[in-house]
Amino acid sequence: MIKALNILLIEDDEIEVMKFNRVLSNLKTAHKIVEANNGEEAIAILKEKEIIPDIIVLDLNMPKINGIEFLGLLKSDDYLKYIPAIVLTTSSNSSDLLQCYRIGIAGYILKPLKYDEYVDRITKLVDYWGSTELITN
Repeated sequence: MIKALNILLIEDDEIEVMKFNRVLSNLKTAHKIVEANNGEEAIAILKEKEIIPDIIVLDLNMPKINGIEFLGLLKSDDYLKYIPAIVLTTSSNSSDLLQCYRIGIAGYILKPLKYDEYVDRITKLVDYWGSTELITN
């Protein structure tokens, strides 16, 4: 059985946020999404510790604190470093991919151009993490 996830979505593009929310709203499981427009907002949300996400889904190209900088901060925090972070990006740059895996991401997904492919990838993402045993604080 797939459990509902608390997801921190870090994305500065409103259209991408709407797409992500639309896909999740059409699924049978009621996932909870907390949104941050950039890494700086995400760090503030995580430091409050009001809601600790089960997974973090983030873009790389964002203002203020970009995705790679955010990942470095996340993985250096003893309390937060175990939260699975999945990159959802348009960057197919191999150096970005390698750098993210070196930091310790749980996955790297390229945003497809076709909406049906996007739906498929996001559905598989939440189905996988919704059926995986996660660390709860």
